[in-house]
Amino acid sequence: MPITRIEPSDVNCRSVEYNGVVYLSGVVAGDKTASMKGQTEQVLARIDQVLANAGTDKTRVLAAVVYLADMDLKDDMNEAWIAWADPGNLPVRAAVGTALTPDTLVEIMVTAAK
Repeated sequence: MPITRIEPSDVNCRSVEYNGVVYLSGVVAGDKTASMKGQTEQVLARIDQVLANAGTDKTRVLAAVVYLADMDLKDDMNEAWIAWADPGNLPVRAAVGTALTPDTLVEIMVTAAK
């Protein structure tokens, strides 16, 4: 089976497809001045774009890992997540508190079926 690397850069690819599964790199917000909810909305919109470029969409997401700079803001992230997620096709998900780059409140990685 071939491996398809989408949007390669010097350090990684935006996504990689193998055997009908698309793996996304961590996605962060472009506007780091936004709130947790605002950054999460930006991230999820970018995930929609990356999934579309790979020929899939959020209804096919299998798993997500959400990295949060401040676990006290998890409810704000969840508000954006719930508005975005397809309730009939929810993935497995983990939310992890960790240090992120300055002013980054959230980073999300997803894996989706093609």
